Amino acid sequence: MKFIETRLKGAFVIEPELLEDERGYFARVYCENEFLAHGLQPQVRQCNISRNREKGTLRGFHYQCQPHAEIKLIRCVRGAIYDVIIDLRRDSPTHGGWFAIELSEENRKQLYVPEDFAHGFLTLADETEVFYQMSAFYEPQASRGIRFNDPAFNVVWPYPIHMISDKDAGWPDYVE
Repeated sequence: MKFIETRLKGAFVIEPELLEDERGYFARVYCENEFLAHGLQPQVRQCNISRNREKGTLRGFHYQCQPHAEIKLIRCVRGAIYDVIIDLRRDSPTHGGWFAIELSEENRKQLYVPEDFAHGFLTLADETEVFYQMSAFYEPQASRGIRFNDPAFNVVWPYPIHMISDKDAGWPDYVE
């Protein structure tokens, strides 16, 4: 695997290295030893999958506050997403900054999202599925969100949002 740090310290794009032959390919997409070698937390406590029927579906931004903050490893296994993370770490030089990348079944890239980052995505294709690995269990009382168009961050989406939940559309303006 190739680990490429983003402009947001601690967040990585992870690319599999394909071993291809006439049958297809084989690639490692997770290895505890490789994560540890790059200073990343490899613990996985929960895995989720999200199926999204229509292109233009937005989910997020979601995060869990301390002491239940979670690290996420995100991979699009079907279709494509415009994946966005926001650095909410108060002591970070990139606090309030955001990073976006296309994750798709074709490019096979993953995004490692550190604790205290918000995460959201917009589907770029119908019938998109996203696989999440998390370092912490879901704790409803620690669940928080940021509205997709919060002026504190000015995230630029590649095209208009077609579908979003009332909850995600209704998060109040972000306040530290």
